Amino acid sequence: MEPLPRQPSDPLSSLTGTLLIVDDVPANVGVLGELLRDAGYRVLVATSGVAALGFARQPPGPDVILLDVMMPGMDGHEVLSRLREEPATRDIPVIFLTALSDTQDEERGLALGAADFITKPYRPSIVLARVQTQLALKRARDLLKDQNAFLEAEVARRMADNQLIQDVSINALAHLAETRDPETGNHIRRTQGYVAALARHLQHHPRFAATLDDRTITLLTKSAPLHDIGKVGIPDHILLKPGKLTPAEWAVMQTHAVLGADAIEQAEQEGERPVEFLAMAKEIARWHHEKWDGSGYPDRLAGDAIPVSARLMALADVFDALISKRVYKDALAFDAARDIILAGRGSHFDPDVADAFVAIYDEFMDIATRFAEDGEQ
Repeated sequence: MEPLPRQPSDPLSSLTGTLLIVDDVPANVGVLGELLRDAGYRVLVATSGVAALGFARQPPGPDVILLDVMMPGMDGHEVLSRLREEPATRDIPVIFLTALSDTQDEERGLALGAADFITKPYRPSIVLARVQTQLALKRARDLLKDQNAFLEAEVARRMADNQLIQDVSINALAHLAETRDPETGNHIRRTQGYVAALARHLQHHPRFAATLDDRTITLLTKSAPLHDIGKVGIPDHILLKPGKLTPAEWAVMQTHAVLGADAIEQAEQEGERPVEFLAMAKEIARWHHEKWDGSGYPDRLAGDAIPVSARLMALADVFDALISKRVYKDALAFDAARDIILAGRGSHFDPDVADAFVAIYDEFMDIATRFAEDGEQ
C-alpha cells in the first residue's frame, strides 16, 4: 500500500479515537493496524468473534469496529447481530471488512446494522476516509445524545420547580380560606389524605376504574385542598358564629360552594391554557355538599350526576367535621363518626364510597391521628 499523506486542512483529520480490528488473519490485522496507528488512532485487535464481543463490552468500548465478515466459528454477521442486541454495544459503528463483492452480502450486513463496507485489498485513502466519517457521525450522535440528556434533565427540573410553585400556591390559597376559620387547622391535610385513600381503594372498582386512573388520583389529591376556598366570601358574623345559624344565615353559608367554584372558574378564564387540576378543583368546590339522594346543595344533584371527585370529598369532609371540635360542638369519637357515615349510606353518600370508607376505616383513623390538632389525638 502507498503511504497516505495527512491533510491538516481536513476538519476530520483531527478526529482520534479507539478502533477495534476484528480479523482472524494476522497479516490483515498487521497491515490495517499499522495504517491506523500511523494515522494517530488507538488500535485494539481481536482475532475471533468471541474476543471482539469481549472488547466491545468493556467500557468505554471502541469508537468504531472494523469487522471481518468471513471468520471461522462466529462470523462477522453473527458478531454484529450480538452487538446490536446489547444496549452497551448497539450504537458502536461497525464497518465490515470483506473480499466479497456479492451485493446480497452487503444487503445482509446493512440489514443487520452495518455502517459501511471496506473491500480487500485495502486502499489507505478509502480506509481512513471511511473511518473518519464514522467517527465524525458517532461524535455527532454522542453530542446530540448528551444534549438531549441535558435538555431532558433541565425540562424535568423546571417541571419540578413549576410543580412545587403550583403546590405551594394551592396550599397558600387553601390556608387563606382557613385564616377566616382558624379552628379548621389541619382540616385540609386530613381531608386530602382521606380523599386520596378512598380514590386508591376504589381505583379498580368496576364503577370507578374508568375514572380513577393514576393521573386522575394525582389531580384529585392536588385539588382537594381548595374545596372550601369559597369561605373567604362568607361574612365573619356568619362564618365565625359560635352558635347555630339561623335559616337566613345558613342560606348565606351555603353560597360558599358557588363562590369557590366561581373564583376557580375566573382563574381558569384568565389563564393562557386550561389547567386540569383547576377543573377538578371547581367540581369539588361546587358539589362537595351535594347528597346522593339529591337533597344537597347548591344544585340538588343526585346519584352519578355528582362528579366522583365531589362524592369522595363529601364523605371526607363530613367525617372530618364530625371528629373535629368546634366552638359550637365537641368532637365525636371516631367510631361514632363512622356510625353516622354508615347511616348516610345511600342517602347522603354514594353506597360504594361509604363501603370503601368502611374497608379502609383504619387508614382514616391513622390520617386523623397523624394530622390531629395540637392538644388532640
